Amino acid sequence: MSIDIALYDGRPNGGRRTSARLLHLSSPGEALTIALARHTDPTRHRLGRIDPYGDTPFNEQDAGAAFEEATALLARCTTGEQRAAVRELRNLLANCAATPGSWLVFLGD
Repeated sequence: MSIDIALYDGRPNGGRRTSARLLHLSSPGEALTIALARHTDPTRHRLGRIDPYGDTPFNEQDAGAAFEEATALLARCTTGEQRAAVRELRNLLANCAATPGSWLVFLGD
């Protein structure tokens, strides 16, 4: 099971006449799924809301808040693959948070 991450310049399928443009698609693999499952609390963390079996959208405000969670998560990773996946996640969260109107969508299996 793995999670792909898509960064859009607007809300995907947001009902606008023009569709949101895909800016970046990332496939960090199972390492991110494992890191998230082992190190986040779904009741307290935004990253804990990511559904490995469905799609989970984050707007720019969610991404900004989740960036700090990802920084803490990086310190708790136990393998190089997990650290690389969480670094990539942090970069995408930072890009989303810095781009007004953008959305980051986690695409589960």
